[in-house]
Amino acid sequence: MIEELEIRTAAGTFDALSGGAPGGREVLLLHGFPQGAIEWEFQLAALGGGGCHAVAPDQRGYSPGVRPQRAADYRLADLVGDVVAIADGLGWERFDLVGHDCGARVGWAVAAQLPARVRTFSAVSHPHPAALEQAVAEDEDQAQRSHHLTTLRRPRTAEQAMLADDAAGLRRIFEWKVPEERVEDYVRRLELPDALTGALNWYRASSVGDGIGQVEVPTLYVWSTEDATIGSTAALATQKYVSGPYRFEMLEDVSHWVPEEAPEALTRLLIRHLLAHRE
Repeated sequence: MIEELEIRTAAGTFDALSGGAPGGREVLLLHGFPQGAIEWEFQLAALGGGGCHAVAPDQRGYSPGVRPQRAADYRLADLVGDVVAIADGLGWERFDLVGHDCGARVGWAVAAQLPARVRTFSAVSHPHPAALEQAVAEDEDQAQRSHHLTTLRRPRTAEQAMLADDAAGLRRIFEWKVPEERVEDYVRRLELPDALTGALNWYRASSVGDGIGQVEVPTLYVWSTEDATIGSTAALATQKYVSGPYRFEMLEDVSHWVPEEAPEALTRLLIRHLLAHRE
């Protein structure tokens, strides 16, 4: 059973979904753009049923209670601070961390900066930011794949383009790979006043590499071959930035939307990673 939670922090109150009972192995899951905690529905149920206490928050900009309007309030330090505050609010001293897309970018920073707090890290889709930064600079294919970030960073015009014609642009982002009812849920949430601006501010406050260093905690990186935004150059280079135990998994014929397009395959990989690193 998945339950709704509210997690109070100094920044505001985060809405969250939870699977499993408190006292189980602590797993925190960070969603990507333009999604929300519900993208982890399958994983929350599976992990919760397997003895974990899995929690997925709607992150800064997505939770109405933590939705500042200035792009400057979405710097990486703020997003990392949110993860720490959420874990503290749950009473978790140490936890397993999972992130997809921009949630994985934050996860890379948390794992690199706070190894004492992170038991294991699992990144889905988004490679280590330094690997991506180098690929954008040196690989024409990756530069083209990352060109959409320029559009997302444009104040006001990005919101207008995505929400025009009954949010047709926002719907197209999902490439018809996510169930229609789930896409409608995401669209409904992001059509609320200031919600899409909050989500886009993640990009407006970020740079590609973000100065994130080596990761020493046990790390799983899952990349899918049909990801339109991340090519093989950055995916294969990620290993250089992990000094701890590392596992790279490639999902064939799967798009960027891994947690919802291939939930069973991803969950098997996550569980295997957790079981391999119990301490």
